[in-house]
Amino acid sequence: MSELTLDPTLLNELSTQHQEEPRSHQIHKDAIQISWAQNDNEVREAQQLRYKVFAEEMGAHLPSNYEKVDKDVLDQYCDHLLIRDTETLKVIGTYRVLPPHKAREAGFYYADMEFNLDRLSHLADKMVEVGRSCVHKDYRTGGVIMALWSGLAQYMKKHGYEVMIGCASVPMGDGGHYAASLAKKINASYLSSIEYRVTPKLPLPIHELDQDLDVEPPALLKGYLRVGAKVCGDPAWDPDFNTADFLTMFFLKDINPRYAKHFLISN
Repeated sequence: MSELTLDPTLLNELSTQHQEEPRSHQIHKDAIQISWAQNDNEVREAQQLRYKVFAEEMGAHLPSNYEKVDKDVLDQYCDHLLIRDTETLKVIGTYRVLPPHKAREAGFYYADMEFNLDRLSHLADKMVEVGRSCVHKDYRTGGVIMALWSGLAQYMKKHGYEVMIGCASVPMGDGGHYAASLAKKINASYLSSIEYRVTPKLPLPIHELDQDLDVEPPALLKGYLRVGAKVCGDPAWDPDFNTADFLTMFFLKDINPRYAKHFLISN
C-alpha cells in the first residue's frame, strides 16, 4: 500500500489553481503551529489522525486495534511532523520521515517491500523516506498543505539531506488500464535518469493493459511532479490493496523555483 497517497487531497494546491477555501475552515498562517513529535504521546496523536483518515474515512484495511491508531514497525524509527491548529491544539496534519541513520538502524525502507532499491544505495547517507501523509478532512486547505511541505523542506535543509523518496499509489479499479496509461505518460516526461531506476518486485503487467487512455496523474502525484520530483521506473503492483505504486524521488536542489519561495523560507 502506498506511503504517500492515502490522502488524495494532499498537495491539491499544487494541482489546481485559485481554489477557494471553505469559509468555515479558512486558517491563517499564524493559526498553524509546525513542530516535530517529542514524545510517544505526540506520536500517538499523529497515529490517531492517520487512523481517522486512512481507516475510518478512506476504508484502508488496517489491523484492528481498540486504540484506533495506524502504526507499524517503522514508526519508532521515524521523525513525525505535526501541524496543529493553535486554537484547538489538535493535530490536523502529519508526515513521517525516516532519516538515513534510522533507516540503517531499522534495516529497511518502506519502499523496500515493493522495489529493489540497490541503485539508490549510494544516496543513503543523504536520503530520507517520507510517508504516512494526511490532513484532517476539515483542514484540507493550501495553508496546511504548504505548512507540511515547508516543514519537510526545512528539515532537509537543517540536517543537510538532499534526496527525498516515497511511494505514490494509483487505484486500479478499472483493472489497471488507467495505471498503465499513466505509466506510459510518466515514462515520456517524468522518468528519472537511468542511474536511479528501480525494479518493482511484483511489476504491474503494463504491456497486457491499455496504455493509450487520455489520463492525468492523481492530485498528489501531480503535485510532486510539479515541485520537481521524478519517477524511478515502472510501478509495482500491490494486489492486496489493488493499487499500482510508483516510486518518486525528489532532489531538493531541483525544486521548481515557482515553489521554492514557499518551501525554503527561513524561519
